[in-house]
Amino acid sequence: MPLYCSSLRTQVPCVPKHTVRYFNKFLSPNYVGFKGFSLFFCVPQSERQHKVAHPIVSLSKFDRNYSSSASASASSIMADQKRMDFVSSMESKYSKELDVAVRVVQMACFLCQKVQESLISKSSSQVQSKDDNSPVTIADWSVQATVSWLLSESFGSQNVSIVAEEDVLSLSKADAAGLLKAVVNTVNDCLAEAPQFGLQGPEMALGTSEVLEAISRCNSNGGPAGRFWALDPVDGTLGFVRGDQYAVALALIEDGEPVIGVLGCPNYPMRKEWLSYQHRYHRIISKLTPPTSESWDKGCVMYAWKGSGEAWMQPLIQGNKKLVWPNSARPVQVSSIENPELATFCEPVEKSNSSHSFTAGLAHSVGLRKQPLRVYSMVKYTTIARGDAEVFMKFARAGYKEKIWDHAAGVVIIQEAGGVVTDAGGRPLDFSKGIYLEGLDRGIVACAGAKLHEKIIRAVDASWDSSSL
Repeated sequence: MPLYCSSLRTQVPCVPKHTVRYFNKFLSPNYVGFKGFSLFFCVPQSERQHKVAHPIVSLSKFDRNYSSSASASASSIMADQKRMDFVSSMESKYSKELDVAVRVVQMACFLCQKVQESLISKSSSQVQSKDDNSPVTIADWSVQATVSWLLSESFGSQNVSIVAEEDVLSLSKADAAGLLKAVVNTVNDCLAEAPQFGLQGPEMALGTSEVLEAISRCNSNGGPAGRFWALDPVDGTLGFVRGDQYAVALALIEDGEPVIGVLGCPNYPMRKEWLSYQHRYHRIISKLTPPTSESWDKGCVMYAWKGSGEAWMQPLIQGNKKLVWPNSARPVQVSSIENPELATFCEPVEKSNSSHSFTAGLAHSVGLRKQPLRVYSMVKYTTIARGDAEVFMKFARAGYKEKIWDHAAGVVIIQEAGGVVTDAGGRPLDFSKGIYLEGLDRGIVACAGAKLHEKIIRAVDASWDSSSL
């Protein structure tokens, strides 16, 4: 059950007794709590009879990839304490929204992984084309329907407004009957697994009309007042169909400002060095390392909420495991590198999405010497937030308009992880004008720190007049 149901003890997951050692002075015979927070953890009888030495959350491969053996113990204690601080802060204004959003994105990643495996192993028959000639798969519509249905069930359809990328026009055509059937089946297969993610699925399978209704419900135009969700069901579809990087992006925008950001990155490798291998890097790994190698660890969900001063990352759940959240989460923060010569910058893979020549010139003028890290989708935002890169630059061709669902979630995460995101004029991105980032000054610049950011903004001003953008 969701962790926000703090008033009912029976609705919280059981936690071993050893997890309460930080709260000894608040112990009672059967339950453990801590002042200022109404969440109680039940202690199973089996755990009362045995002493357990391992820490609150044992380090998984996911965590161990970031700790040397010499510092693992200290890092574990610090991470555990941060997790406890995170739990205590969950009694915030956005606690329920964040809880549901993370679970929903975890489910969406589960869906995408299955569809991507099918696309790679079978054929490209499930790949269609949008009006702008970009590829779209059953994953786009299926994720949108699933997220829409789950948010509506969690908060009430009358309280949920969603801005999303896909519509039902092409899916409703007579010649798309096979595709529509595949979408309906995919949605129902995913919703059947809802309890695994701590969510409530439908009592019976959704029909075609219900799936289409869920997709078409995402028809908000955004704006400066009220709250709405911004969803990109599969950001980086080209990367998705190539077996490469892509993201599921969900953000809550309130009165024109993103306040919650959740990014699911199913193919994000836990080892930074593998990020530079595009196009099915896991196949390269399979030739170089045994199947049990930690190099196989990949996939995460990263999230933050405005004003928290923290960004968090948790691994995707695998197999039949149940999602335990936030116990598996670890804090992330931007890199401390300020020297451009040591910094890594990333940019879109496709030249149509950003001018590689202009960013190359900027990189040279600023002193960035490393080869650019070209990554599909909003995964670029997670590379900055996790400290795998220091700079992200995007300068689209004239006439291209950035959409809010391509940036909202990533902006919240980078900012709360300690980074800076603005347009190329140094102004905050404006999410209050509808579905587009209206008034965007030339491009978007995200940096791990203010000093690097200032240098790039100055370089843009100095170089812009001579560019062809």
